[in-house]
Parts: sequence; structure tokens; C-alpha cells
Amino acid sequence: MNAQAVVLWTDALVFLLLAVVAGLVWTIRRQEHLRAPWGAVAQRPMAMAAALVLAVFVAIGLLDSLHYRERLPDSSADAPQYSVEVLSVFDALVGELRTQKEKTYSAPLAMQLYAKEFVERDGVTVRDYPRLVHGGAHLADAAARQPDIVRRVAAGLAQGLAASLVAFAALAVWRACRAGVAVSAWLDDWRAGRLGWPARTLTGMVTLLAVLGAVLLQLTDVYHVFGTDKVGQDVLYISLKSIRTGLVIGTLTTLVTLPLAIVFGIVAGYFRGWIDDAIQYVYTVLNSIPGVLLIAAAVLIVQVYVESNPQSFDTAAARADIRLLALCVIMGVTSWTGLARLLRGETLKLRTLDYVEAARAFGVSHARIIGRHVFPNVFHLVLIAIVLDFSGLVLAEAVLSYVGVGVDPTMHSWGNMINGARLELAREPVVWWQLGAAFTFMFALVLAANLFADGVRDAFDPRMGGRR
Repeated sequence: MNAQAVVLWTDALVFLLLAVVAGLVWTIRRQEHLRAPWGAVAQRPMAMAAALVLAVFVAIGLLDSLHYRERLPDSSADAPQYSVEVLSVFDALVGELRTQKEKTYSAPLAMQLYAKEFVERDGVTVRDYPRLVHGGAHLADAAARQPDIVRRVAAGLAQGLAASLVAFAALAVWRACRAGVAVSAWLDDWRAGRLGWPARTLTGMVTLLAVLGAVLLQLTDVYHVFGTDKVGQDVLYISLKSIRTGLVIGTLTTLVTLPLAIVFGIVAGYFRGWIDDAIQYVYTVLNSIPGVLLIAAAVLIVQVYVESNPQSFDTAAARADIRLLALCVIMGVTSWTGLARLLRGETLKLRTLDYVEAARAFGVSHARIIGRHVFPNVFHLVLIAIVLDFSGLVLAEAVLSYVGVGVDPTMHSWGNMINGARLELAREPVVWWQLGAAFTFMFALVLAANLFADGVRDAFDPRMGGRR
């Protein structure tokens, strides 16, 4: 075989979470009372546009979670040997974007390095900006760079608009056939917004994403769109690779948070008494300890364990992955208290309602009452908390990596990008594009998550039922 599959701990948990989500979707589609709120979410234009952006981020993260190791070219077929470098399907798809490296910093869409060096020109040694190896290498001189960029941007715009137009035409024909109406009638309904779902908003967002993708494809063939970093790595590639880290932090942390918050919150509110006092004491003490100290201690413990047991981790990716997993666990352990308090208060109210009192009077077990009457009525709070906390966890990773207690320095993440750009902001001229790229991608992900969370909150929170 030319490749050996590699399954990291976070890879397995990511796809386990994906299977759980698929199971929930299948269950929700079979239950009308569960399907109705999500139908309300689907009718909100901003929420669906944000969901489309999130889907793009998730697709990149899933492709980057399929890891493998390439076989060394000089190894025999009978006893194959594989490279220690762990790649992903995303790395294979981006191709030369990963391998086209320069010597050091270069500005976005530049043809020269960002710092002067001694170079030979016409037999004379002069101090000037050297040409890049890959960026703009197809051009003979710098004067042709701007017209070339304009031409490629225009070509990308045309390709993106053409692709979105073809996709929209196929959608119109398909939906018109399903509805049994003429295509012109379906288009009239689309223009008037009478389709029952935000078709115009989604069409505009798909067009925007298609145009943006086509323009990037045109430019990345011959330029470094966001420049290069200190070691000459393409910053756009690093930013895209950092998506997986942000998604893992934002999603896997909930696998630790939810069981603790749900169990302790509902149990404290339902049983009250000394059980409630004990659980309140636990999360009060936990809240009294600075979370950064717990995270730093856990990261240091994992780092010492990895250094003491190098035989357990055959690749650098495995060592970085176990630190990422430890970060998710410790962040989950320190972030469940807020949701637990919310569920405790809601459960205190629910246990006094007539149908819960009647169930207890008929001798129904506590476990059945909690499972049939309490948990379904607090599930909307759990769901709202998940989508609202996601963006906070993504930002937390950036802050923790910036202060040095986040993910492994060898792992691509927006926090490590910000940390790497910190000292470069004081140099002259300023290297700003690494920080700008991290901010742009983080802003897009967090904004989309917040807009989608707002739509979910409006649909699932009974108190927001009248909001539009």
C-alpha cells in the first residue's frame, strides 16, 4: 500500500461525535415535536446563512481529520516503511499550497521577500529584495504583477458566478419538478419569498462562497494570498489547517461538559437537600480555582508524561494530539458549572409542577421521572448552551495558546499564529498578515456560530417565541 491510515484520538472522537449527530438527526426527523423547532430555525435567513458557512468550516475540519502516512519511495513492497510525517486528506487536496515554501516572510500577493538580502545582479553584489521561489514566479518583472492579479480575480469572479448560476438553474428545475409547477412559476415564488425557506439568502450566500473559492483558487496557483510566515510556510494553508483545531476544541470539550452539567444540575435540582448542598459545594470550589492554573497544570502533566514515555508516541502528530485531547478534557471539567447551575434552577421549578408531583404520588421511580418529564423539558437549555458556548471555546483556545498553555506549538492553530505574530508587530516594517489571517478566519467562524446560535435560541427558548 502507498499509505498507512493513522487514527488519532481526536480523529476517533470527532467521527464518533459525527455519528451521534447523524443519529440525532435521524431521530428528530421521525418526531414531529422535535422537528418543529428546527423547522423554525430553517426559516430564519441569517441562521441558515450562518449554517452554510459553518458547514464549509466543518467540511474542511473533517477532511483534515482523515490522517495517513505515505510510504517511503525506497522501501520494498514486502516490508514497507512509512514516513514519520502524518498528512491528511485535506493536505492531499490542497497539493502545492502545502509544499510551496519560501525562505522567510513575504507580504500577501508579493513577488519578493519582505527583507533585503545581498543578491548577485549583473555580476555585482547588491542589497535588495530577492524574488520568491514560487510567489509570482511566472512573471518576468514586478510591473506585470498588478494586471495579472486583476485578471485572475476577474476570472475567479466569472467562474464563481457561472458555477453558482448553473447550480441555481439545476435547483430551480429540480424543485419545480417536485412541486409540479413550471420553472417560471417557481422563480416567481423565489423572487417573492414564498417558498417557505430563505431561498434568496441561501442563493446569495452560495454565490458569495463560490466566488470567493474561485478567486482563491485562481490566486493560490501562483501567489501566496496571505503571504508567508517566518519559515516561509503559506499563511493561507496554516489558517485553513487551524480550522480543525478550533472545531475540535469547540466540539469535543462539550463531550466532557454535557454529562457533568446534565447529571449534576438535574440531580441537584430534583433531589435537593444534602445532595444539592454537596453538588453546589463542588462547583463553588471549582469556580474558586482559576481555570488557567488548572489548564496549565494539566498541560504540564501531559507534557511530562509524553517526554517520559516517547515509545508510546511514534509521531509528532500523536504527541501534539494527546496534548490537544488533554486540553479538551480539562476545559470541559472547568466549564460545566454554568450550565449545571442553569439546569438546577430549571429543575427546581419543574419538580413542583403537577404532572411531576402526580408521577411521584403514583410511585414512578425517580430515574423514570427524570428521563420522561424533567430532561425533555430542559433539553432546549442544553442545546442553546452548546451553540452559545462553541464560539467562547474557540476564542479560549486562541487565548490559551497565546499565553503558552494551549495546544502544542507544533500544531497549527489560530492561537499559535497570534503568538507567533506577537513579536513581529514590533519590527520595522511590521509583519501584520499572520495576525490578520488568524483574525479573519476566527472572526468568520465565531460570527457564524453566534448568528446560528441566535437562531437556535429564538426557536427553542419558549420565552423567545414571539421574537422575529
